[in-house]
Amino acid sequence: MQSILLTIEYDGSNYSGWQRQPNGLAIQQVVEEALQKVTRHTINLRSSGRTDAGVHALAMPAVFQTPLTIPLAAYIEGTNRFLPCDIAIKNAIEVGSEFSPIRDAIAKHYRYTILNSKIRSPIFRLNAWHIRERLNIDSMKQAAKNFEGTHDFSSFRASNCGACTSKRRIDSIVIEEGNDFITIDVTGGGFLKNMVRIMTGTLVEIGKGRFTPDYINSLLQNPDRKKAGVTAPAHGLCLIKVYYP
Repeated sequence: MQSILLTIEYDGSNYSGWQRQPNGLAIQQVVEEALQKVTRHTINLRSSGRTDAGVHALAMPAVFQTPLTIPLAAYIEGTNRFLPCDIAIKNAIEVGSEFSPIRDAIAKHYRYTILNSKIRSPIFRLNAWHIRERLNIDSMKQAAKNFEGTHDFSSFRASNCGACTSKRRIDSIVIEEGNDFITIDVTGGGFLKNMVRIMTGTLVEIGKGRFTPDYINSLLQNPDRKKAGVTAPAHGLCLIKVYYP
């Protein structure tokens, strides 16, 4: 059996998230069904994690096993023929049978995009959170530095998050602006459900002047989800890359 690691790009706007579920069409289901048309056998994809409904990915890694020994290009070009225009296989490599896309990941990089403009954008309506009020980028940058390191992120997790521990490691958080767009790039060892979106929502509140930059420290030291910011809309979030040794 061969283990094939795929890199998948997708626009999550029309899907119920990455993971298969009974009440909606998931990206995992669409990709597995396309792969089955190429391989002619059942496919079970194991990814590095899951993305929520509406969240996008530039490079979602997912592995599957197959008894076939066809060229790797067939898993890219062949599968893409059966995929809709909002999902594509970008790369395929063979990995060891012991490879785990979750366990072996050392870091993940997410980007949240904000359109900070009085006028909405029809083109970017599904890829950026439109905020009319001008945000104070310097306050947001100052606040963001407090996230770096290992902390209890209980204030930044969804109420139905099933993770056993709320401690997470943030390696870096970089905020940049240009042409009315603000990007928040967060890299860390792993993330709780809705964590980046709640972090973003809280930074936006700081950018609006409703909290001071040191408010982040208060939330990390005295966890209380109700005191953090809103959960930013899913469509502004994108998984950029998962890092492996």
